[in-house]
Amino acid sequence: MSASALFPHRKNSYKIETLICSSRITTVKSSPDQVRCCTLAIEISKVSTSRGKLQYHWSGNGKPNIVLINGGSGPIEGWMKILPDLSEMSSVFSYNRLGVSGSDKPQAPQDGLTIVETLREALKTVGFEPPFLLVGHSLGGLYANLFARRHPYEVAGVVFLESSHPKDIGLEKYQGKVVKTINKMLSMFDSLSPHKQFNEVHFVKKTVEQIHAIEYFPDIPVYVITGGKENRMMPEEVRKKRIEHQLELLSLSSNSKHILAEKSGHFPQFTEPRVVIDTIKDCAEQIQQKTF
Repeated sequence: MSASALFPHRKNSYKIETLICSSRITTVKSSPDQVRCCTLAIEISKVSTSRGKLQYHWSGNGKPNIVLINGGSGPIEGWMKILPDLSEMSSVFSYNRLGVSGSDKPQAPQDGLTIVETLREALKTVGFEPPFLLVGHSLGGLYANLFARRHPYEVAGVVFLESSHPKDIGLEKYQGKVVKTINKMLSMFDSLSPHKQFNEVHFVKKTVEQIHAIEYFPDIPVYVITGGKENRMMPEEVRKKRIEHQLELLSLSSNSKHILAEKSGHFPQFTEPRVVIDTIKDCAEQIQQKTF
């Protein structure tokens, strides 16, 4: 049987190849508030773009089309606790950016514009069509922010999940001398590698500049999920500033809502998957009412 028969949502193209089908998601339901019991095979495929091959996973069959954008160097598996439920209601696309896991090593600087356009090219190639509900975790929130500004007619809603804010780049000044020294050393080591020198973490400032260059953000549903658990390693002044920045994300749209994941730190999708799932579902319902 052909691949197109097994996976009818795929376009026939030499640019797409199935690699493995090995990882599995298993979640257990012990109360109505927890995620459901499910085992879902994770089929990892590859798609060719003009900048290299990307690993991706596509599951579900529904609207709106959800695009999960990882945090810095985060893999597809980082979404494992929320994928089964989301796939019940929508088509969901997750992927590994260049330099992550089995995706190709980057051959050029991975600033926000490059990352957004590479993602958009991959989505178009596999046939995953807009409008999208973007879910951006951590650094991925900057890319979701930039994507919505550059292509406002392709984005129907955004969920910022413990997302970076453009102003967060200024929090570096609160770091201690030890942390700054370690970061400087790591950057020096990365510069010696032909691939690590292009890592996205070295181009966050440029990504922020690209966001600031486009004032317009579409008036679409915006949800901001913030972890409420205190991080003892984070200075109090940094924590307060970061919370301010999280709340500022609400001003991007007249239709916005803040969700506090009280038991979570920076990864609510791990510690409180139900909160993340329900928030994405709420955003999807708003989009359906307006668009479909």
